[in-house]
Amino acid sequence: MEPIAQGVAARGHDVHVVAPWHPLWRRARSEGRVSFHLFRYAPLPSLNVFGYAAALRADVSLRFAALAVAPLALAAGWRRTRQVARAARATIVHAHWVIPGGVIGAAAAGPRPLVISVHGSDVYVAERHRVASRAARAALARAAWVTACSTDLGARAVALGAPAEQTTIVPYGVDSARFTPDGTARARGRATLAVGEDIPVVFAFGRLVQKKGFEFLIDAGALLAREWPLLRIVIAGEGDLDLALRAHAVRCGLAERVQFLGVVSQHRIPALLAAADVAVVPSVHDEAGNVDGLPNTVLEVMASATPLVATLVGGIGAVATDGETARLVPERNAQALARAIDGLLRDSTCRAALGRLAREVVCRNYDWTRVAEQFEEISARVTTDR
Repeated sequence: MEPIAQGVAARGHDVHVVAPWHPLWRRARSEGRVSFHLFRYAPLPSLNVFGYAAALRADVSLRFAALAVAPLALAAGWRRTRQVARAARATIVHAHWVIPGGVIGAAAAGPRPLVISVHGSDVYVAERHRVASRAARAALARAAWVTACSTDLGARAVALGAPAEQTTIVPYGVDSARFTPDGTARARGRATLAVGEDIPVVFAFGRLVQKKGFEFLIDAGALLAREWPLLRIVIAGEGDLDLALRAHAVRCGLAERVQFLGVVSQHRIPALLAAADVAVVPSVHDEAGNVDGLPNTVLEVMASATPLVATLVGGIGAVATDGETARLVPERNAQALARAIDGLLRDSTCRAALGRLAREVVCRNYDWTRVAEQFEEISARVTTDR
């Protein structure tokens, strides 16, 4: 949400972000033309699980705490959004995630036009839970416009009730100035990992949940072990599957080859991407059918000019082209992942060409500035219509 808010503000608009309070929140109340308004809804810090990827267990099932505090969170969010909209004399309400943001926005928007952006897990929840489905349908019916980050997600939003003629695909963007090829950053990243230039490094990052598919990357590492005895697989992130993935690496005989970094701050990711010889985004449809709309990691890898191996799910194929800007393989296929990684590790010329073209495509089409322009155009359209 941060680059979206900042990008819209940079185009001359005042942006007020209403978000649930979280115990780890440390941001200032305002940053330039972006102001933050947090709402509290639960008496105990441990119950504040709305937002920040905490309401779902491994992105598969809703946590009991999320269900228990849902009425409190919805009421507090509605009240705070309405207050802020009135005080700021807002001309539009833009809600992210149809569950719960779209429901809150629909209740609080009043006479203002409402735009809802769906992102993935929110649509999954609405598809799987009857009460959430009814709430999502009501919110989408109220919306003047709906955006989705991938064609697949847009179609699923329309199936839930979003107006087809007013549903637009707006892929995520990337900060191409921060994610950029950098020899100095590569040296710094390799020093952090304690590896020399002779060590092939495969890097992946994201939440440790089923839909990220990291277990298949570990399986691919086991297949690559004989040909690449020095290979290092580095996985950054935290999540419910942390212990399970570590145990899986041990079972595959990769305890010394797979390095789990745990929580890594966003500002450290560019150096780790620069340090990698290949980056992998092995996304899958998880056992419950949940899937990423468009992982931010794909665009960040491409902007860094790091050779990308990814699966052909969600919106990945809309931004990455197999053989031109990435190597795309079927999901849940460790053998295909291993072949793609092996081919890139063996061909430095191909790696360089793939990374160079990927960066060109991202800088041309997927910069956050372009995303902000698209949201501005939608806002202008709905306010004019209203």
